[in-house]
Amino acid sequence: MDWRVFFTIFASVFIAELGDKTQLATMLFAADKEISKWMVFAAASAALIVASAVGVIAGTFLSAYISEKVLAYIAGVGFITIGIWTIYSA
Repeated sequence: MDWRVFFTIFASVFIAELGDKTQLATMLFAADKEISKWMVFAAASAALIVASAVGVIAGTFLSAYISEKVLAYIAGVGFITIGIWTIYSA
């Protein structure tokens, strides 16, 4: 296993997930005194694993038809579009 790649991916995803709506929703569930914190952790972890699996499967499928460079440009344009929309909506 290439640990450098592992930690690069880990850091990128970890930083991207900090403070997003997923983390805020998880905090709200954890704040409920009637819900087990372990249940919140297990459910949120499972959801992130499944969402990541969908990303890996989609990336694998798309890379068979579209070059990595084009996919990077599409992702970049997507992030910029989301950023502009977020600023516009604020």
